[in-house]
Amino acid sequence: MTSPLSSPLRVGVLGLGAVAQAVHLPLLAKRPDLFAVASVCDVAPEVTDVIGRRYGIAENRRFTALGDMLDAGGIDALMILSRGSHAPAVHAAFARGLPVFCEKPLAYTTAEADGLIAAEPDLGHPAILLGYMKQYDPAVVEAARLLADVDDIRSVEATVLHPTGASQLEFARVVGPSAPLPPRVRADADAEERALRAAAVGDADEALWRAYRGVLVSSLVHDLSILRSLGSPPETVDFADIWRQTSRHAVRDAVRDHEAFGHPSPSITATGTLATGGRFALSWHFLPDFPAYRETVRVVHGRGTVELVFPSPYLMHAPTELTVTTLDGDAERRALRRSITEAFETQLEAFHAMVRDGVEPRSGLEAGRADILDCQRIIAAFAGRTGTPVGGEVGRLL
Repeated sequence: MTSPLSSPLRVGVLGLGAVAQAVHLPLLAKRPDLFAVASVCDVAPEVTDVIGRRYGIAENRRFTALGDMLDAGGIDALMILSRGSHAPAVHAAFARGLPVFCEKPLAYTTAEADGLIAAEPDLGHPAILLGYMKQYDPAVVEAARLLADVDDIRSVEATVLHPTGASQLEFARVVGPSAPLPPRVRADADAEERALRAAAVGDADEALWRAYRGVLVSSLVHDLSILRSLGSPPETVDFADIWRQTSRHAVRDAVRDHEAFGHPSPSITATGTLATGGRFALSWHFLPDFPAYRETVRVVHGRGTVELVFPSPYLMHAPTELTVTTLDGDAERRALRRSITEAFETQLEAFHAMVRDGVEPRSGLEAGRADILDCQRIIAAFAGRTGTPVGGEVGRLL
């Protein structure tokens, strides 16, 4: 008879949108040795039923409210893949003694993160793994190993060229609701967002809130996590800019794009110092007509460079390229490393190891809080330089 410690982890999945359908559910189904999807939950009943049938989830294990799913029991852990701040769902799981896999964003405010840190249960193993899959990418792991003994990192430059989500996800045939969500569901979500917006940025305008919510804590946090993996987290944010350029495609883009980045399309840059003494430069550009997602992280140190080039995160098993440049006598040596090991799958293996074996995750609540604060410092640097009105936690950083 299989012992409980070696049996698959029974997970409840909250949120059945794009990342669930394109990535997590297929990988969970691929690894019956580690996981069994015991329950699914989404605010859209139609989506819950379609995905439930697709993955053989019994009708009485398909839910539209997290509380109902948790009250039904029968799960060992919760996977949070839904939209918006995930702090309320994490609290609900913690209150029931369940470990959590939490996609970004963890939260929109440091106060939410502090509340989660205070509420983290003692389960005999870590209680939460944050879904920064790039930290589990073999190329990032190898880059971190190569840089572990480097004491003169001069700069880390990260650039994200982000086309529409639709263009990245067309292959996945993502199922969505055919009708608007019920008014009560939309009203509750709107009220929660208004409260968090006030807490995070005060009465800042919609464009600044969207830059913070839709870009920084939801996308650029991946690059902040990479900086931490490479041993070079930000120390200060000295400059930031946020701008939008109108193109002849602006009207079409506004109709086509569904990612709430705001229009015209935004760009964000930030620079500052690293805890290791060097400098960092982050650039993020939403480019509706760009041919393919591309993300580059380049580390310059006294004896060479280490460069990572990431493909679209949804193209599973598409390799990240790691290029290492060093001096070889009087010549330049360039070594290229590519692995088809899937970072999302390795991350799920790490979640299983966290729950079953007590292995520490690469990012937990403290790391998530640090990333939220860095995102806020970027907004504060921009607001302080430009005189843009801002309040809430960001305003208190000025």
